[in-house]
Amino acid sequence: MAATTTEHVDVLIVGAGVSGIGAAHRLREEFPERSFVLLEAQDAPGGTWWTHRFPGARSDSDLFTYGYRHKPWTGPSIAAGGEILAYLREVIDEDDLAGHIRYHHRVTALSWSSEENLWTADVTRTDTGETLRMTASFLWMCQGYYNHDEPYTPEWPGIERFAGTVVHPQSWPSDLDVTGKKVLVIGSGATAATVVPATAATAEHVTMLQRSPSYWFPAPTVHELATMLEPLDLPAEWTHEILRRTYVQQLDWLATTGRDDPDALHEFLVESIRPLLPEGTDVERHFVPRYRPWQQRIAFVPDGDFFAAMREGKASVVTDTISEFTEKGVQVSSGEVIEADVVVTATGFDLAVFGDIPFTVDGEPVDFTRHVTWRGLMISDIPNMAYAFGYFRHSWTLRIDLVNDLIGRILARMDERGDRVVVPTLRAQDADMPRLPWVSEDNFNPGYIGRSQHRMFGQGDREPWTHMHEHDVDRVELPKADLDDGLQYR
Repeated sequence: MAATTTEHVDVLIVGAGVSGIGAAHRLREEFPERSFVLLEAQDAPGGTWWTHRFPGARSDSDLFTYGYRHKPWTGPSIAAGGEILAYLREVIDEDDLAGHIRYHHRVTALSWSSEENLWTADVTRTDTGETLRMTASFLWMCQGYYNHDEPYTPEWPGIERFAGTVVHPQSWPSDLDVTGKKVLVIGSGATAATVVPATAATAEHVTMLQRSPSYWFPAPTVHELATMLEPLDLPAEWTHEILRRTYVQQLDWLATTGRDDPDALHEFLVESIRPLLPEGTDVERHFVPRYRPWQQRIAFVPDGDFFAAMREGKASVVTDTISEFTEKGVQVSSGEVIEADVVVTATGFDLAVFGDIPFTVDGEPVDFTRHVTWRGLMISDIPNMAYAFGYFRHSWTLRIDLVNDLIGRILARMDERGDRVVVPTLRAQDADMPRLPWVSEDNFNPGYIGRSQHRMFGQGDREPWTHMHEHDVDRVELPKADLDDGLQYR
């Protein structure tokens, strides 16, 4: 069906999750004269927090840093998905953003015209099938970084023989009841760390099957400092700022120690869980990883609930590889069959490059693997386009706030100069610059990174063509970034 509608806005935001709502807040606050729209493929705001409905879905970082800088978080440090959605809806209400968000709007193509200095978005209504077209002077990609529609599931021999239920957390059925059932969770990342204790509350037993161990950190749901501050009846903004700075310091220590003294962090993490494990647990086999701390995300366990389920005999861990599925469960390499009524494939996801939306610039398809990032928020040779990307090791939103500050500075500079276009452009001294992978696997190497490297844009070996810095670097460097370094205006 041909597009029947064309609408123009100054800024088009793709995605109404944490990043998109944060971008809209910044436009409302600093550029009230600009028109903008958020296009969201889902039927509600929240992104990940709307699509992830598996048992116990919760933040794996504290909400005092995951929440926005401008909006104090007033609940417990670790929050359930529903609480985070409520927080995001408060931001939408307080900023009067509801009228700017178009739900059921999936962007299917994006094209830039240098003749018109405009982006054109082809859009399909997921509820009606209607197609429409929008134009925008500036494009802000806030759609997240992984594929919501197709989770990653390995191909296991014999899975068709399994008589029970197989479910991926990303598409958890609303009517699935595990009460009194044997549950097998395959995987050992943040999702498994959530699903295991949540399902263990009612299941007969939950087994987590992992190929190799992960690092865990038993963080308190409520920080002890919050408990101390509560009787003081401080303004919410004060409590928020105190706890935010406390958590930033803690995250900085974890990240920098993992980089500068990984052996010390390894010992700290392993020893912090040892007292929480059932007596007789083979710690070396099940809880000592083969990689350096922070090469993959640490599984944060609020109040050690995962280990409590183990101590109560409701959950256990098996470290082995899958040989095949059987009718009754999974046979591992040792020959043991782990019987299950429900198998949860907490095996991760795949990255999506800007939502896997096809881009063209002046009629030429964009191959992002041939481009490099500008400071982790714009792409070389792509005009008037910014993207939101947070942290892997710190809370996502800590970086989003910094990115929004820098994009705001760029937009303000364009206004001051009367420019209509900004485009990251390699300088003469960058002509022979080495092109490096999007992420160095020595720095960060979970499976979804390795599976997707070949599809991602790259980075250089010098500023401003790098990213993936830690927060202790970004919070100094991004606010003072030179707006003429690697950017051309016209």
